[in-house]
Amino acid sequence: MTNNKTENQVKENQPVRKLARGIYRIWIPLSLAPVTDLTHVNAYIFEGSQGWWLLDAGWSRPETFQALQEALKFLKIEFGDINTILLTHCHPDHYGLAGKIKRLSPKVRVALHRKEADLIDARYINYNETEMKQEEQLAIHGVPLAEQKLLASASLNVLEMVDVVKPDLLLTGGEIMRTGVFNLEVIWTPGHSPGHICFYEPQNQFFFSGDHILPNITPNISYHLLSGPDPLGDYLNTFDKLASLPVKEVHPGHEDSFHNLKKRLNEIAEHHQLRENEIYNLITDQARSAFQIAARLQWNVRGLTWEKFSPWYKRMATTEVIAHLQFMEHEGRIRKENDDKYILYRIM
Repeated sequence: MTNNKTENQVKENQPVRKLARGIYRIWIPLSLAPVTDLTHVNAYIFEGSQGWWLLDAGWSRPETFQALQEALKFLKIEFGDINTILLTHCHPDHYGLAGKIKRLSPKVRVALHRKEADLIDARYINYNETEMKQEEQLAIHGVPLAEQKLLASASLNVLEMVDVVKPDLLLTGGEIMRTGVFNLEVIWTPGHSPGHICFYEPQNQFFFSGDHILPNITPNISYHLLSGPDPLGDYLNTFDKLASLPVKEVHPGHEDSFHNLKKRLNEIAEHHQLRENEIYNLITDQARSAFQIAARLQWNVRGLTWEKFSPWYKRMATTEVIAHLQFMEHEGRIRKENDDKYILYRIM
């Protein structure tokens, strides 16, 4: 199904980039982003014997849909030519447009990890109940009363960027998705989201890492209602398996493709160790809540001080700190205790 003329036209600096014969990256803008500084999301499309396979889709906005549509047109692909949409996870910037594509071409199969499918209702349908419980969780971790509702509702504006669709294929990890041209191994990589999955393509030794491994920034690993009890532990526990993969190129969900997966895994592990040490030092003299710890840490967010953080940034920072605290407790380095209002953490 590959068009030789199209193959030769694709250049590095275009929204469509050829990675290998029959595999392309599509650069989809995240303009007017309400809750992210990221400029774009990477979608990938693979040739198949019965149609094309799309990996991630961007969120549902007119300019996002137009960018994807124009990229496919450049490749001489119509939405009806897509056989399957593979989703790394159900966050809006990866999952949001899948429902619209499914409506345009009902025969398209949508594939998602089982644990991600279980989150769709709480995230996008009965989200009012989730918001209420989120507010309660933030309260017990030290968020002041005046800020609790602001932080709990900070991401509600992304709901309009999601066309909800239930998956046709539920994955668990370990499956081989056979396009008829490429074999894509599903690797379950929880942490950023409980059912996050990556894909390994052995023919070219490509690793499609979604949001699990990014080349410059560290993915957000947060503890919240839908994360599971130890998301950071889940995340770091995937590293040994990934380090053993024979990978020539990593193709992430954001930023640019890169080489040397093992080096990047080591850098991210070191980052989390340094952050753990920072947190430990903040509770050597007294017990503190997660919110109190977050307010005292150094954050690299647009050069802003904590007082200038938006509710979204404060929530992200606080829930990242809770994830570290949960991990440290499981390691036996710290313990939690309750005072009259909050959960506090102190060293053992």
